[in-house]
Amino acid sequence: MSRHGAAARNLLALALGMTLLAACGPAPQPAPSSSAASAAATAGPDGTAGSDSPSATPRPTPGHELYGYLPYWEMDDTIADHLAKTPLTTLGLFSVTDTSKGTLNTGQSGYKRITGDPGTRIIREAHARGVRVELVFTSFGGPRNRSFFANTVRQGATIQALVALTGRLGLDGINVDVEGLDPLSVGEYAAFVGRLRDAVVAADPGDRVTVATSAGVLGAGMAAAAVTAGADRVFLMGYDYAVAGSSPGATSPLDSRDGERDLGWSIDLYAAAGVPPERTLLGLPLYGMSWPVAGPVVGAPETGPGDAWILRRHLDVLTDPSIVPVRDEQEMVEVYMFGSDGSTGVPSSGVPSPGSTSPSSETLSPGTPSPGAVGSTVPPGSPVPSAEPTWTAVYVDSPATLASKLALANLNGFAGAGFWAIGYERGLPGYTALMQRFVAGQSLP
Repeated sequence: MSRHGAAARNLLALALGMTLLAACGPAPQPAPSSSAASAAATAGPDGTAGSDSPSATPRPTPGHELYGYLPYWEMDDTIADHLAKTPLTTLGLFSVTDTSKGTLNTGQSGYKRITGDPGTRIIREAHARGVRVELVFTSFGGPRNRSFFANTVRQGATIQALVALTGRLGLDGINVDVEGLDPLSVGEYAAFVGRLRDAVVAADPGDRVTVATSAGVLGAGMAAAAVTAGADRVFLMGYDYAVAGSSPGATSPLDSRDGERDLGWSIDLYAAAGVPPERTLLGLPLYGMSWPVAGPVVGAPETGPGDAWILRRHLDVLTDPSIVPVRDEQEMVEVYMFGSDGSTGVPSSGVPSPGSTSPSSETLSPGTPSPGAVGSTVPPGSPVPSAEPTWTAVYVDSPATLASKLALANLNGFAGAGFWAIGYERGLPGYTALMQRFVAGQSLP
């Protein structure tokens, strides 16, 4: 049993069952826990269930597929050269969407980039490397999804348009990314996925359908329903646990500090829903989040909303050997602190206890580090500054922290893993090297 325990697992299964029951009938029977902790506890030397757990289902042999989403805003003059060095097995071109009549929105930037010169080169060169390429169809937001999934005529026209474009571009399948779905529409969503897959395979038997689903209860329900309808792959979006409106923390926590929502929790949830691990890809982030915080301490509370922190926009920080983050070993994430006075670093690497406050410059004794100035001291007799800097905390994954999370895909017998979003890591070879180790089935440090 995973660290979340039997009680938590039962609650997850109950919540999932209620969602599925309302949407599309009885929920699938819960599968054995598939978290890393459970796998490690029950696996024998050969990787199958140990003899002390005779009822446990043996884990499938892990695959090493690597799925990468390429958003249209990353399709610039240098992306093709970057993709040539990135060891993907499948590339998802993000994205196209439809109009209210079911035709594809040809005026949208994603459609223009994918069908224009950037997309043509990307597709041609990916195929030359033996990489599958899928067209990503997106439908975001409650109002839009309610309209779409209530109209089977519109869905049929959209399916026809998607399959036609896939054939015209010579692609290898379609990825369905629906977000903001009403739980009561899960049945209609599954029916759409099933009709889409029938049409895709009828046009080309070698093509397949992937679905992207979120890390919570609704996402697990959607994943289970989509697989039942025939989806070939499920991309479990193992990120956005911490967002702009939340408290600071890892975008993709290995072990959350609240003891609840983290990667293990989501993997257990998908197992309870009966989502086959051999069709599952563990999605991980190539971005972080930043927040204004109360002080230069890991875990300091936010003083305002957060914002996305894209790796390639901060190469000056990530390639500067003098700027060293503190690693939160529990959530497994790197934490950077930046002061408004230009100082960097984390003078206190511990996570504060409830009710604790960040160090105040007025209470520093001579010779102790000043906030943010790691390695510096206040000389004896020097005046203590009266004004403190304001602070920004950045929580972001490094290749080392991502390695620990990629290992979950192997421990749970998943088909592979993937990333949102390819291009964000340009200029940082450590991420590419990590992907190469994963695809090759090598050990992950």
